[in-house]
Amino acid sequence: MEQRGAAGRNWLLVLEGMPDPVLRSRDFTRRALTAWHWLPAKGQAAREAAEDVVLLVSEVVANACLHGGGPGALVLDWTDERLRIEVTDSSPTPPRRPADRKGGDPRQPGGHGLMIVDRLARRWGSRPGVIGKCVWLEVACPAALGGGPPAPRRSRGWS
Repeated sequence: MEQRGAAGRNWLLVLEGMPDPVLRSRDFTRRALTAWHWLPAKGQAAREAAEDVVLLVSEVVANACLHGGGPGALVLDWTDERLRIEVTDSSPTPPRRPADRKGGDPRQPGGHGLMIVDRLARRWGSRPGVIGKCVWLEVACPAALGGGPPAPRRSRGWS
C-alpha cells in the first residue's frame, strides 16, 4: 500500500499479480475510509456512503478480473467534495453495460456490475492507458465528514 498526494488523500494499491484482488481491494478501501474518518460511519447516510464505496470498488476490480485481463492498480483519491476510484487493467476495450451489448439480456444474472456503478456513482467512465485502460468513478463525499482527513503519517511511496 502506498499513500501519495496531499494530506494522505491519495492511496495506491498495486494489484497486478496479487492473489484475491477483490478481497484485498475491499480491505484496502476500508483502511483508507477509516483513515479518512468515513468509518466508523456516524449516521445512516455516512454508513451507506462507505458501504457503497466498498461495493463500487468490488465491482470495478471484479470487472477488471473478468473482462480486463486482471487489475493493475487501484487508486482512491479524496477531496472535500468527492472520492474518485480508479482501477487499471490490461484490456483497451472500454466497459459496456449488459443492455449495450448485442444479445445481452439485463434480466439474466451476472454482468450487472456497471449497472450498480451507474446507480451509485455520481459519474463514471474510462480512459485509455499506456497499456489497457483506466476505469474511474466518483462518489460525493458525505456531508457528515465536514472537512479534510487527518494529517498524514509518513509511509513509503509517493508524496
